[in-house]
Amino acid sequence: MHPFRAAIEAQDIDAALALLHEDVVFRSPVVFTPYRGRFAVAPILKAVVQVFEDFHYTRELTSPPDHALLFRARIGDMHLEGCDFLQEAPDGQITEFTVMIRPLKGIHALAEAMQSRLA
Repeated sequence: MHPFRAAIEAQDIDAALALLHEDVVFRSPVVFTPYRGRFAVAPILKAVVQVFEDFHYTRELTSPPDHALLFRARIGDMHLEGCDFLQEAPDGQITEFTVMIRPLKGIHALAEAMQSRLA
């Protein structure tokens, strides 16, 4: 099991954030421009774990240095599926983190819920 998955499943956000390289590039399913740096990603990750309900990883695909963590979650009555794509440096820190979500209505629900948390 990937350490990021283990940290998220244990609801240990600090441990998950510690796995991110200080200059991590985070690509959100909601905005086009990537976020850069652990400092910029921290509030997003902390908010999303509050927004997602019934979050659970369903599958893990690994071909180091790349990892795909498939998940399911809910926002209110909207069910969604997604994938966290991680790329690691040789030391194991996550240098790139891309999230994709389906369906489109799920992305809209996420954007709305996140906007209220991050405003």
